[in-house]
Amino acid sequence: MALTKLPAFCDVHVHFREPGFAYKETIRTGSMAASHGGYTAVCTMPNLNPVPDSIENIGVEQDIIDRDAVIDVRPYAAITVGQKGQVIADLEGLADKCIAFSDDGHGVQDAGMMREAMERAHALGKMIVAHCEVNELLNGGYIHDGAYARNHGHRGICSASEWKQIERDINLSYETGCPYHVCHISTKESVELIRDAKKSGVDVTCETGPHYLTLCENDLLEDGRFKMNPPLRSVADMEALLLGITDGTIDMIATDHAPHSAEEKAKGLMGSAFGIVGLETAFPVLYTKLVLNSKVITLNTLVDLLSTNPRQRFDIPLHDDYSLWELDEEFIVDPNTFLSMGRATPYTGVKLNGVNYKTVFHGSEVYSK
Repeated sequence: MALTKLPAFCDVHVHFREPGFAYKETIRTGSMAASHGGYTAVCTMPNLNPVPDSIENIGVEQDIIDRDAVIDVRPYAAITVGQKGQVIADLEGLADKCIAFSDDGHGVQDAGMMREAMERAHALGKMIVAHCEVNELLNGGYIHDGAYARNHGHRGICSASEWKQIERDINLSYETGCPYHVCHISTKESVELIRDAKKSGVDVTCETGPHYLTLCENDLLEDGRFKMNPPLRSVADMEALLLGITDGTIDMIATDHAPHSAEEKAKGLMGSAFGIVGLETAFPVLYTKLVLNSKVITLNTLVDLLSTNPRQRFDIPLHDDYSLWELDEEFIVDPNTFLSMGRATPYTGVKLNGVNYKTVFHGSEVYSK
C-alpha cells in the first residue's frame, strides 16, 4: 500500500447545526466528519439558534467549539440581526470573534443595507461572504428551472435569482473596496460575472461545491438527497463551472455540508429540507470524477482548490496538518459509515477512488482508519 501525503483541506462553508439544532449535527460530529474527509479547518455558517449576531450569542457557539471540536472550527457572524435582513448586526463587536460576516441561507435583499455592511466590514478588515438569492425571483421553486422541472411538474428556481444578486454585490464591492466572497455558485452567468469582475480589479473570490461540478439536473431522482440550494442546474451550467475551476475564476471548492434528520430528507424533492452532506465524500468525488476519469484538473490543482486557496483567502494557516490517502483504493459510498449525523448524499452507492487512512492536526492524529 502506497499512501499519498496531502496538505489538510479547508472548507469555508459548513453547517454544524449547534447551538440550536443538535438533532441534525453537533460541533463534535461535524468536526469528526471533517477529519474523516481530510479537513483540519472549517468555517461554520450562522443559521443557528441563537444566531451569532451579538458578542453574547457567538460566545455560545465558541464555548461549544472550545469544548468539542477536534479540528480548527472558525465561526461566521451574521451580517444582520437574526439573519432577517432588517438591521445590521454589531459588526464592530463581532469582528475579532469571527472569520467573516455572512447571512448564509439568506441573501441580503436591500442594496443599501449591503452597502453599509460592506463599508463597515471593510473598515474592520473583514470580508463579506454572501449567499446570493433574490427572494422575489424564487416563486416557490425548489429545483432548477429547467427541463427536469418542466417534465416532472416541479416548481423551478431560476438562474437569475442567483446571478442578479452577485451582479449587484460585485458593484458594491467595487465601490466600497470591501473584500467579497460568493458562496456556492451554480450558474454560468455567475461564473462570467465573477470572471469579468476579477479582470476589472474587484476584490472578489468564489466557491462552488463538488456536486455542482459532477452532477446536473439530468442526474436528479425523486429523492430528497438530490435537493440542495442552489439546486443542481443544467449541463451548460456544470460545464461553465468546470471551465471556471480550470481558468482560476472559481477559487475554491467548499462542500456546503448541510446535515438534516432522516425524516427531514425523506419527503421527496418538493417536501424535503434543502441540503446534503459532503465533508466525507468531497475529495474522493472530485479526485475520481475530475482528476482520474475526465482529467479536467490535476491532483495539484485539486489540492489548491481544497486547501491552498481557501486558507490563503481566509487567512487560516496550515501548520503541519496533513492527511494520508490510498488513492488507488476503491470503495462504494455508504452513508452508514459516515461520522456525520447526516446521511443524505447524492453519491450513495457510487464507486469512488481514494480512502483516507489518517488525518493529523497540529501534530496530533484526529482521524485514523
